[in-house]
Amino acid sequence: MADKTIIHELSQDTIDKIAAGEVVERPASIVKELVENAIDAGASAITVEIRDGGTSLIRVTDNGVGIAKEDVPRAFLRHATSKIESADDLSHISSLGFRGEALSSIAAVAKVEMITKRGEDITAAHYVIEGAKEVSLDVIGAPEGTSIFVRQVFYNTPARRKFLKSPTTEGNYITEIVERLALSNPSVSFRYLSGGTEKLVTAGNGRLSDTIFEVYGRQIAKELLPVELSNEIFSMKGFIGTPAVHRGNRAFESFFVGGRFVKSRILQKAVEEGYEGFLMQHAYPFCVLFLSFADETCDVNVHPTKQDVRFFDERRVYDEVCKAVHEVLGNREDIADTPVEKPAPRTPVVSGGAEPFETNRLMEMKRQIAQAVQEDSPYTPQYEDFFAKQRQAAPERVAEEGLSQADFTGDRSASAPERVAEEPQLQQLSFLSEEAKKRHRIIGQVFDTFWIVEYDNAMYIIDQHAAHEKVLYERFMERLANKEMTSQMMSPPQIVTLSLVEEEALRRYDKLLLELGFSVSHFGGKEYAIDAIPGNLYNIDAKELFSDVIATLAEKKRMDTDELIKERIASMSCKAAVKANDHLSFQEVESLINELLTLENPYHCPHGRPTIISMSRYELDKRFKRIV
Repeated sequence: MADKTIIHELSQDTIDKIAAGEVVERPASIVKELVENAIDAGASAITVEIRDGGTSLIRVTDNGVGIAKEDVPRAFLRHATSKIESADDLSHISSLGFRGEALSSIAAVAKVEMITKRGEDITAAHYVIEGAKEVSLDVIGAPEGTSIFVRQVFYNTPARRKFLKSPTTEGNYITEIVERLALSNPSVSFRYLSGGTEKLVTAGNGRLSDTIFEVYGRQIAKELLPVELSNEIFSMKGFIGTPAVHRGNRAFESFFVGGRFVKSRILQKAVEEGYEGFLMQHAYPFCVLFLSFADETCDVNVHPTKQDVRFFDERRVYDEVCKAVHEVLGNREDIADTPVEKPAPRTPVVSGGAEPFETNRLMEMKRQIAQAVQEDSPYTPQYEDFFAKQRQAAPERVAEEGLSQADFTGDRSASAPERVAEEPQLQQLSFLSEEAKKRHRIIGQVFDTFWIVEYDNAMYIIDQHAAHEKVLYERFMERLANKEMTSQMMSPPQIVTLSLVEEEALRRYDKLLLELGFSVSHFGGKEYAIDAIPGNLYNIDAKELFSDVIATLAEKKRMDTDELIKERIASMSCKAAVKANDHLSFQEVESLINELLTLENPYHCPHGRPTIISMSRYELDKRFKRIV
């Protein structure tokens, strides 16, 4: 008997649960949809509270415009929304939500209670819906805005509830969502509680830098660099972190298109390419970037989660973002500082005079006298007499110890003595400026690896290998761009044996190898003769260099050609550069440093390692306890 295929019309309950699976993946999805609805409703303050990772309770309260009582049941129908009216509106969406699926999907898999009130209404609507079935609709007293309670997520779909993670893990997903929503809406004040504990509060003052501080903390907030660009297709603004702020994954890369958090390989690669030469390999930068696109140049209607976007001119977006990031990083002096382990309070101290114990005695004496003056009267002649006697008796001692009349009378408007110093301010002249270079003084080499240069009130330490590698790399890149690459002939040629994969790579990238300065000919069988290698690569094993290059090319089958060239040149520069423990003369180092400081980005080698670090005179004095 032949099998029969029977087509069933699914029940509305089954349809709702299937549709909910596309929108509600976990409790974090519910938080995201409800908070986005609150933002679209014009809320300036939003509170999110969860319990048990959101599985037992999610509460989202806002002060938005609210919903009329008669519209509340309609809001829980599928594809019912106030955001759009027709398909034409999809090309210029300005709201975070527009599909009309969120509330219906949430109500299909949880017990939902809504309390909402408009400003013009006297009472609020109180609506209860469980498993997509309406339970009640009545009125209640409540302030303007909307509160939604979601309880027992997936209570009617136990198979999905079983696959939820632990409450801690689910709570972490929600925390990540709330942080992103706070970053994308700095004008909205957020309050986030988990298990009764306050996790996050933002001011909602509209300043993105303040929100970043509240989300990520002081260490990252002080390392921010503003980025901004605009063209006829899109505009971008936000912050990137200095190279000092990085992680081993992309968790600190946040992109927002139209105010909505998105995941985009194009934007990720563009930003990471912009950091090339500033970060080491496998290190990822920090960024919070907002992009706005002209109508019909970006499609956000790709997936129900609305995290995927498509750009109609991907290459233009990639190039512009990469260029903007690279310019911001390149237009700053990026010499790593070596801070004192415990920063001292910014209290004036005597420098170059008394030792610390004597300084403490003097400061205590000044404090006691000033306190006595304040307690006695605004004008105390006896202390002026005391100061006058001290100055008359031993003027050189007063000058040496840095005392002034202000120290005894408490008058801080008096000019401080020149010998009283605070922590040095930032140098006005860049270490790389022409005027600064005239004052550089090479002190010497330590460990046959590092060179010390004195400039003003700081000591700069240069890694000779990283510096030479950077110089060689920039020389190669300049000659390659100007099509001036040279080759040095090998006599006799070096013979190498290639595998089938490496032979294929040699055929595929023969033009690239020729551009880099290699000349390779077939010697018979699997043997190949290296007739020439790139010029100016002294004291380097030609066979080892070529084998490394061809092996990498064989592995990177799909890598962009430009990336291949840069990676190979970086590798060649590293192999050809002077190494640690190589002794250099003063003349050689002076020439190397002078050439290094003419580069656009002399602060990092091609692999992202620093070439220069610094330590100020103040920090040295602190470490040797010359100042306290």
